[in-house]
Amino acid sequence: NIVCKIQIQQQMSGGGVNVAVRVRPFNKREKDLNATCCIEMSGQQTVITNPETGEDKTFAFDHSFWSHDGYDEQEDGLLVKTSSKYTDQHDCYNALGKMVLDNAWNGYHCCLFAYGQTGSGKSYSMVGYGPNKGIVPIATEEIFTRIGQGADNVTYEVSFSMLEIYNEKINDLLLPRGKSQKDLKVRESKTLGVYVDGLTETPVNSYEEIEKKMNSGYTNRTIGETQMNKTSSRAHTVITIKFTQITVVSDAQKERKTIRQSVINLVDLAGSEKAKQTGATGDRLKEGCAINKSLTCLGQVISVLAEKAIGKGKGKVVPYRDSVLTRMLQNALGGNSKTIMICALSPASSNYEETLGTLRYADRAKKIVNKAVVNESAQDRLIRELKE
Repeated sequence: NIVCKIQIQQQMSGGGVNVAVRVRPFNKREKDLNATCCIEMSGQQTVITNPETGEDKTFAFDHSFWSHDGYDEQEDGLLVKTSSKYTDQHDCYNALGKMVLDNAWNGYHCCLFAYGQTGSGKSYSMVGYGPNKGIVPIATEEIFTRIGQGADNVTYEVSFSMLEIYNEKINDLLLPRGKSQKDLKVRESKTLGVYVDGLTETPVNSYEEIEKKMNSGYTNRTIGETQMNKTSSRAHTVITIKFTQITVVSDAQKERKTIRQSVINLVDLAGSEKAKQTGATGDRLKEGCAINKSLTCLGQVISVLAEKAIGKGKGKVVPYRDSVLTRMLQNALGGNSKTIMICALSPASSNYEETLGTLRYADRAKKIVNKAVVNESAQDRLIRELKE
């Protein structure tokens, strides 16, 4: 009976991927092309209009964030909302980033990843720029704010790592550029799930320490200029925070420790791109091909999982191993994780096909069902279940 009860609790912890979309303002290139806005949002609905036929396609997501207009830019670069419709960086964090931390505090592995066409605003939502901090810096600062407000009988351990997947190879971003990289491999364990063997993992005791490591890692990233994006990331970036809670519990005048561990993955995917639009040649073209290949593999994984979730695709193998990216996201997609996906949208009619593709991608991801469980020892789980 006890075993059955635990299994039921684990099944109840499962859930779909939480999906959000966010549309940004026009950029200079789109203004120069005299592009019109082909996106409209109302509540959770996002409507895209074909600029040639006028046909509307409607999608519904957990969140539809309007950031196209309804703001003023201050002298220091801070964007301040002037309309209740506008979603600023803190609104985005409160809807998504806070959910990540709540799940981590409850002992779940969690993942937040950003997807979209190159130049669509993924890194702005995840990292931000200038005074407009994104989800990642706000969330990492909040971790230590919460720790400072924690109970006296709870201690915390936090570690930080950062990598990029460049041309299907994993680079450790905490190592200085030019330093010889190890041949890092993706492994799997029962407790940690999928992880990278040999990746630098640094204990951190404050937000300032994480900020310093993040800034160093972002400096070491591979970026390059294309016609679509002057600071185009040429690799997928993954920040991993391991978060452990150690609670001292007094039972019958005896003290014992309970341990919960959560692995938080914050993934900023490189943008999908068309060589004709980006003007890529040489290394940029090779990088773009590798990016598109891994994103295609990700799309195939999402499609198979979506089919399985609605009772189709029985017997189909989920192709996690077809790319390094999908192997790393195996926990997040259909595995032991609470997962959130934010898709960045260009509002421009000139990018209609790419934006429609992103919306379809997001729509399929909604159907994925994960099997998240609280990551604790069997004894701690048994005691918790009996109390509940």
